[in-house]
Amino acid sequence: MKQPEYWNDVLVSLRQIIRATDIHSKQMIKKSGLTIPQIMVLKAVDELGDVTIKRISAEVSLSQATVTTILNRLEERKIVERVRSSIDKRIVNVRLAEKGSLALVDAPSLLHEKFIENFESLAQWEQTQIVSSLQRVASMMDAEEIDAAPMLDIANSDKLSAQ
Repeated sequence: MKQPEYWNDVLVSLRQIIRATDIHSKQMIKKSGLTIPQIMVLKAVDELGDVTIKRISAEVSLSQATVTTILNRLEERKIVERVRSSIDKRIVNVRLAEKGSLALVDAPSLLHEKFIENFESLAQWEQTQIVSSLQRVASMMDAEEIDAAPMLDIANSDKLSAQ
């Protein structure tokens, strides 16, 4: 007897997740003028205080090049500012500008509210199982080291916020 081929079901589920993430990302841009990666970076800067790009990169699991691009756009919009360390002038830190603090107050949740509500209502073992399964899927696709930011549409945020 032939084994059922579940890979098609996996493909459909992955496509649904990708589509839902894309829709949520576009809604976030409309509501806040910021992309999910931009908000992730802002939250990291807020939590870590004056911080280097390397540290932000590690905190949000995005490449340093991606974080630099995000910070350049946020700095142009006066949401963050770069400052030299008073201890070592070679080090440049990032900090939130007042506009950045205000943006975080108004920023919507990074994930769908309904997903968060449903996920948090699960038992801890089930939450752990879901996270583990998603990490395993990423691993099976050799995607652990892939920068997720391009999928989250960094380039279009400036176009939308300028409208």
